[in-house]
Amino acid sequence: MQTLLQLVLDPTAWVALATLIVMEVVLGIDNLVFVAVLTNKLPAAIRSRARRIGIGAALGLRLVLLGTIAFVVQLTDPILTAFGQGFSWRDLILIAGGLFLVWKATKEIHHNVDPDPGPDLFGGQPAAMGFSAAIVQILLLDLVFSLDSIITAIGMTEHVPIMVVAVVVAVVLMLLAADPLGDFIHANPTVVMLALGFLLLIGATLIADGCGVHIPRGYIYSAMAFSAVVEGFNMLSRRARRPRADVPPDKI
Repeated sequence: MQTLLQLVLDPTAWVALATLIVMEVVLGIDNLVFVAVLTNKLPAAIRSRARRIGIGAALGLRLVLLGTIAFVVQLTDPILTAFGQGFSWRDLILIAGGLFLVWKATKEIHHNVDPDPGPDLFGGQPAAMGFSAAIVQILLLDLVFSLDSIITAIGMTEHVPIMVVAVVVAVVLMLLAADPLGDFIHANPTVVMLALGFLLLIGATLIADGCGVHIPRGYIYSAMAFSAVVEGFNMLSRRARRPRADVPPDKI
């Protein structure tokens, strides 16, 4: 095991750190979109605080998991077999998290599509979101995303200091991006539906990964980026047509 000074002077360690930071930031996109969508249901005065608490909890979970690397590695060992497929604790956590995301995204899409604020389709009460409920839901998904993030980090480097620095940098960037992203989604209703579609896609990916069907994340993020670009063009198109709607036909 290299000492801290040897790591600082080792060029390959810096390359590993840069690569891992990029990976952690990319993996954090899922977490950030969920936090932005969920906190936008809260009163404006407490949205920013909920985002900071939720993302801060993600940092805490990641650091705790890094401190128990030996335990985390064991989470990938199969504990049961079903339909000829072995499932580990990591697989079960991913499946549970994916099901939660699919349920949550479907529920939010229903509330956005149905103009009648009647009883909840998935329950018996009208939809309501309190500060504590939002934090609990963020923490549940933080656990799923943190576990996936740390297992990825363990697979890329054996040096814990590099993992810690990469995780801290990635979470700080998430903190900086949380409010701008949340405000942007809140100000653009069509982007809300796009973000919920992303959550459905991410949830399905987590379920597939937990079931042993690995879908390369590059495909997922490429699809998300393409959809975001198309939506950006739609927003520009709507903005370009808006002034013309205010001009009388005989003046055009």
